[in-house]
Amino acid sequence: METTWDEQLRTAGLRVTRPRLAVLAVLEQHPHVDADTIATAARAVHPSISPQAVYGVLKALVGGGLARRIEPAGGPALYELRVGDNHHHLVCRECGVVADVDCVVGAAPCLTPSDAAGFVVDEAEVVFWGLCADCQVARSQHGYGTNSAIRGGVRA
Repeated sequence: METTWDEQLRTAGLRVTRPRLAVLAVLEQHPHVDADTIATAARAVHPSISPQAVYGVLKALVGGGLARRIEPAGGPALYELRVGDNHHHLVCRECGVVADVDCVVGAAPCLTPSDAAGFVVDEAEVVFWGLCADCQVARSQHGYGTNSAIRGGVRA
């Protein structure tokens, strides 16, 4: 039997609130999305939700282990609901689309540092950068080089 968001929030020690449910609904539909986009989409179901409330909800969800925050270089923080499995990400340098990729090799942490400096490593965060299939097609059809208006997956 699948657990509801109400149950998952309570299990994480969080109260069930309309803003939290609205943000979770957005994240279900739109993984790898930034806080501003979440706020805009959440207002469709909860018109009085403020950007500050969305940031507070995201912080609580990440802290409660229900959401994950990723920060691809050169772009805003993105949020997703896929947590606890040490997966990694592919990021398109051209359009910024993000895709999940399972652990690089074997079980977490997937990679072993050459010198752990006394740390016990339990997770590795890897971001692969390249061009998604759609951008590869667009480049080949239109003869585009690197789009100078786009840096690190974010349109300038």
